[in-house]
Amino acid sequence: MAQHFDYIVAGAGAAGLSLLHHLERAGLSDRRVLLLDRAPKTRNDRTWCFWEAGEGPFEPIIFRRWGRLAFHAPGFSHTFGIAPYAYKMLRGLDFYRHMDERLARWPRLTRLYGELEAVGDGFVRLEGQTYTADWVFSSVLSEPLAPRPPYHYLLQHFRGWVIEAPHPAFDPAVATFMDFRIEQQGEVRFVYVLPFDERRALVEYTLFSAQLLSEAEYEQGLRAYVGERLGLAEYRVLETEAGVIPMTDAPFPTRIGERTLRIGTAGGQTKASTGYTFQRIQRQCRHIAQSLAQGRDPTPLTSPARFAFYDSVLLNVFAKKRYAGARAFSDLFQRRPAPQVLKFLDESTALLEELPILFSMNVPAFTLAALDVLAAEGRRQLSALSAQRSALSRKR
Repeated sequence: MAQHFDYIVAGAGAAGLSLLHHLERAGLSDRRVLLLDRAPKTRNDRTWCFWEAGEGPFEPIIFRRWGRLAFHAPGFSHTFGIAPYAYKMLRGLDFYRHMDERLARWPRLTRLYGELEAVGDGFVRLEGQTYTADWVFSSVLSEPLAPRPPYHYLLQHFRGWVIEAPHPAFDPAVATFMDFRIEQQGEVRFVYVLPFDERRALVEYTLFSAQLLSEAEYEQGLRAYVGERLGLAEYRVLETEAGVIPMTDAPFPTRIGERTLRIGTAGGQTKASTGYTFQRIQRQCRHIAQSLAQGRDPTPLTSPARFAFYDSVLLNVFAKKRYAGARAFSDLFQRRPAPQVLKFLDESTALLEELPILFSMNVPAFTLAALDVLAAEGRRQLSALSAQRSALSRKR
């Protein structure tokens, strides 16, 4: 007979551990919980960056924070304050250790490691053993993400170095949010620089495109930026990181049957137009935990549909090369206050606040993209209606 739990959490990354954090905050740490992952996390395999107003749930382990951001593009450079927000960096290893210490105090938590073979309605199978639960929460992508026409599909991919200069070279109070003063090659390419102190910084070479680069191309881009833009002929590379984030408006089903919910990127929490995920995960997991504590269905709330439409339009602009990414972001930060832009990207604005932002963009290019997105949605709905009619006729 399968061992039964109140909750099973499949995947101990940002989403799974954040859900456990919020379950604890909601007074549910006494539940029977099974936490699954492939292997223990013992190294700094990633960092998460996000903007936040005030203190957040993981404030004690925030690695660095910045109150001023720099933006650079050909013809426009500016450094701006972002109050009431701060731009924050959280290192993966600090997060894992922090949660390990807290979870060690949970009285009925079980942790298992191995290959997850199946996630179904109210059950998982790990290494040939089946486990059941009242609710299963999975952040595991069941299959690799791939283009799903007619939806848009780009990748945000990056390679970063933590470098150390032999002399003071950075302003620790200012993070470079985007620097587009690099060769674009018909894509959206930029670098961000997050200084840890006057001599050390994370320098990340980032692209929005359909195809990945070779490792040599990322390295070449980093070397060129550090040498030409930062003016460093000598430096040490202390750490290296790389990643790929999906940028797609394809739907992510949140449910598997009645008792299993997808969370994190698997549950559609990566913002399609920017790739930012961490804060959206917190909102999703907070809602789930509060719903469980109140005896309600924990299916996450969805953002207003207009934000998904905005994301689709921007992806359409980039995918069909209607307007250069460097110019689009430059228009945005040149014409609107940075805190307002961040609030909009955080999906926290009201419609009247959004109109000045939308009209700060290239209206002809974005109008064509919007019409294209609406036409594609119309075709999808007609196709779905046709399929329903065919199914009904076969039943008759």
